[in-house]
Amino acid sequence: MPITVDIDVMLARRKMSVGELSERVGITPANLAVLKNGRAKAVRFATLSALCEALDCQPGDLLRWEPDATPPDAPVEPAGRAAER
Repeated sequence: MPITVDIDVMLARRKMSVGELSERVGITPANLAVLKNGRAKAVRFATLSALCEALDCQPGDLLRWEPDATPPDAPVEPAGRAAER
């Protein structure tokens, strides 16, 4: 996935544990782990805002985009019928 989550980096910079962050944000440690490990499919803006407040950072400090490893000249498969039109 091209979005990388850097919560670990901010936790280390702030010398904060996952448990402390989950308490401050108001989410379970398990849900924070899903987000932290990049397994989440989505994040609510309210959660992102609470993370930024607790870690005193900007959203860009927690999330970054990295291009896919697909070579630029690789053929792209059409995605469904809309691509056939």
